Amino acid sequence: MSDVGAPTTTADELWTYLNAQLVPAFSRYRERINELPVEVKADKTLLTEADIAVQKSIIEAIRAMEPSAVVIAEEDERTHIRTEVLEASGRVWVVDPIDGTAEFVRGDRVEFCSVVCLLEDWQPSAAFILAPELGEGRTSIVVTADVASKRVMVNGVPLSPQESFDDSKWLSITRSEGLPARAVDPIAEAAGYRLKTRTTSQTLDMVRTAIDISGLTDPTLPRFSLFCRREQKLWDGVAGLALGRASGLRDCDEAGAPLPLNAQFLSTATPVFSSTVMGSPETVAWFLEAAGR
Repeated sequence: MSDVGAPTTTADELWTYLNAQLVPAFSRYRERINELPVEVKADKTLLTEADIAVQKSIIEAIRAMEPSAVVIAEEDERTHIRTEVLEASGRVWVVDPIDGTAEFVRGDRVEFCSVVCLLEDWQPSAAFILAPELGEGRTSIVVTADVASKRVMVNGVPLSPQESFDDSKWLSITRSEGLPARAVDPIAEAAGYRLKTRTTSQTLDMVRTAIDISGLTDPTLPRFSLFCRREQKLWDGVAGLALGRASGLRDCDEAGAPLPLNAQFLSTATPVFSSTVMGSPETVAWFLEAAGR
């Protein structure tokens, strides 16, 4: 996993390199998934050696391209203020080696992915999302986004604007186990929406809110009209935000306010959005009104 020999000079080249490196690495880990030790972290999420190895490989690739890169990574075990972020110019890389580790450790599940997002001026600028087994026949799906150019690519093919959004009747309103339903849940159901509340990969739910990949994966996996999550960690959501912005979606918190993407927020040991809402402007407006905001 540490062979970073290929030169990378642009985000697109980095994405191509990571795809080539990570797909076979995931295959090797999944072949022995039943023997892979699993730890439970303090926040009750799971950790495996695959998380550590994939994160190391991604960071090495980023720094091969950009030696002075400022990186925020899920498994970097930070407990104090990230002074390097405070000293940065707004260019920061965010890495989640495996979003959905609880799915990854189950041999019968496929909703997990690797995530890299580049922030410029503190805002999502470009993103790479690799779902190694989400495609039909457990093939990989890679989604990349460039916010400035509004460009979204799926498996290297540009997504045309008319493919990027249509209204489904599903909402991803995931919550951690044991948390109560929101007051808006019965209102949404009365309006004809079906609700997904069980958390898998938050990033992949955001992917299926922003774009239609139903032709590439299990057709029973729903598209979403809206994604909402409380207490969302930065690395679980920022690549999804990049994809949403590249696709013309609106994001905000449950009060309708902009998300606090700035140096102070990003410099915390574990940056956490109080809530994240993303969907078409019309659906977000409906949701905020239904929630009484």
